[in-house]
Amino acid sequence: MDYAAIEKITEQVKSENKFVGQIKAEMGKVIIGQEALVDRIIIAFLCGGHILLEGVPGLAKTLAVRAFARAVDTAFSRIQFTPDLLPADLIGTRIYNPKDLDFFTRKGPIFTNILLADEVNRAPAKVQSALLQVMEERMVTIGDETYPLEAPFMVLATENPIEQEGTYPLPEAQLDRFMMKCLVEYPEAAEEKQILTRFGDIDVERMEKVVSPDVVAQKAPLLDSIYIDEKLIDYIVSVVNETRTPANEDLARYIDYGASPRASIALMKLSRGLAFVRGRGFVNPDDIKDIGIDVLRHRIILSYEAEADGLSSDDVVKMVFDSVEVP
Repeated sequence: MDYAAIEKITEQVKSENKFVGQIKAEMGKVIIGQEALVDRIIIAFLCGGHILLEGVPGLAKTLAVRAFARAVDTAFSRIQFTPDLLPADLIGTRIYNPKDLDFFTRKGPIFTNILLADEVNRAPAKVQSALLQVMEERMVTIGDETYPLEAPFMVLATENPIEQEGTYPLPEAQLDRFMMKCLVEYPEAAEEKQILTRFGDIDVERMEKVVSPDVVAQKAPLLDSIYIDEKLIDYIVSVVNETRTPANEDLARYIDYGASPRASIALMKLSRGLAFVRGRGFVNPDDIKDIGIDVLRHRIILSYEAEADGLSSDDVVKMVFDSVEVP
């Protein structure tokens, strides 16, 4: 693709991504700080992916999701996952009506646009399996009937990194369905002061609905047209392949299992989404590196040696990017 064509795409992106700034401004009325989290929620929504949010309680994870759902004018449901949760509590069930002598379907809270699965790792395996089908196929089976979910559909799941009692580790297959895993950090001191100052005025219901899901869906062809050079595609493949068969001897000791091809697809789609948010019609290496840790941190399985050396998955992913030459 020549320079003039890339410039044309960039101009189109700049004219059509104004709603991103409007969403950020509207969410800024209730969310103080957490810019990276807000960016990633918007990017995942644009790319049609799900996010796993990890952070201690009280960091406004639920509030951020509610605020985003309000800004993009979509239906929102929140489910508190508990050890006694049943699949029927999530997807719905068939109920017998003695008056009609027949069964009818009562749909569960999964039938929404944005689903917040709070403390997702507290639910047992059967519930995780039900959620897995929904995330992958975007349809629900209740009895003998299969119901497609209304687009858009996005799962934002949270988990607490500290308290592990009464939790069930998420299956690797389910972790792989999350396009990103984002770590939600504590606010800075100045941001926390703002939180205290504005606490009484924070109300999601006061937010304006700045864009509709249909408008966002119309941006999909533009996202797919954002230019990504073949060298950058090779770079993505090399990064993901480095998690499987590392050339670096230390990495080989620290990684038991690497990322699947789903990681490569996510990295390409999300780097395009990040370029769109940043107002460019082309992807550069920084886009890939900036979003790469969120894509890979939950897709690699560390060895015992990595844990013994006190390394986190983020440390190992940074080693992966350091081991691959940037084009």
